[in-house]
Amino acid sequence: MGDDPKEEACMNAGCGIGRLIISCDFGWIGVAATTEGVRRIVLPGKSKKSVERKLLATMCCVKLSGKPNPSAGKILHAAEKLLKRYFSGKCVYFDVPLDLSYHTPFRQAVWRAAAEIPYGQTRSYAWIARRIKNPRAVRAVGNALGANPVPIIIP
Repeated sequence: MGDDPKEEACMNAGCGIGRLIISCDFGWIGVAATTEGVRRIVLPGKSKKSVERKLLATMCCVKLSGKPNPSAGKILHAAEKLLKRYFSGKCVYFDVPLDLSYHTPFRQAVWRAAAEIPYGQTRSYAWIARRIKNPRAVRAVGNALGANPVPIIIP
């Protein structure tokens, strides 16, 4: 890949994952998406290669070539626009769809609760655990948040 943002698709077994590596003031950002939504974000890294490696390590397979499904491409470009705006210091409402379907229902519930936290505010793991009606799962909530595949979009 050259220095320009370029999308590619996973062509193995038709999984339909597209990816995009983009540049911002903080370095390189990686985004992977399916036709359902954004599946993974890799936070800014110093080198394009390191971000690309992290993105590939979390995708369903490593053989990438060709073009993504047009719907995945639209989602990637919407995410690119919002992330560039965010990293330029502007307030952003992330309204891109997410594809978290390959994670456990527990993790999905944790991330949905975290996404409800208003901009600029914080909540405890205990608050999230109570919110998902599992008040004893405080440590599991922390683990789920640590595994958040779409940082920035879900805090």
